[in-house]
Amino acid sequence: MHRRGALLLLTVLVSGCAHLTGERNETVLPVSRAWVDGRQVEYVTTDISDATMAKALGVNYVPRLRKALGAPQSVLERVYKFSAEEQISIFQSAPRPVGALNADTNYSPLWRLVLVSWLTPRNGRVLKSEEELLAAEEAGQVRLELTDIVVNCPVTKAVGGEGLAGVR
Repeated sequence: MHRRGALLLLTVLVSGCAHLTGERNETVLPVSRAWVDGRQVEYVTTDISDATMAKALGVNYVPRLRKALGAPQSVLERVYKFSAEEQISIFQSAPRPVGALNADTNYSPLWRLVLVSWLTPRNGRVLKSEEELLAAEEAGQVRLELTDIVVNCPVTKAVGGEGLAGVR
């Protein structure tokens, strides 16, 4: 019983005092979409290690995120961004399901940006997974440029599925 009481107290502390007083504080962030293994997810971007991109997106410029590049057993996944904005990005992974029951141990909200360019733009098509993208690279259809840009983009919802608590 002592353990359950401690867990309840921790839950109340983590959820903040605003819920206890009836106040509700919110931050509204723009939502973006990405492909993960043929399905779409929604995510928010809060931080990026590149000053120009941070300014363009209106997010926090966090040069320290670059330090994750050299970390042993890096927590970075790859996000594939199409340089001409032909389509939404592709993530390597996403929580399954989104939220506290996530079972995908590979998921991380920290992404190393890889720029994707179609070698013949008129032959471009929508790619919906890393597997399709890598097959297009192997076939000589796209070029991948690994950058030193790190982005914090947590997945908040699976399109048509469940999301984090409070996501509307």
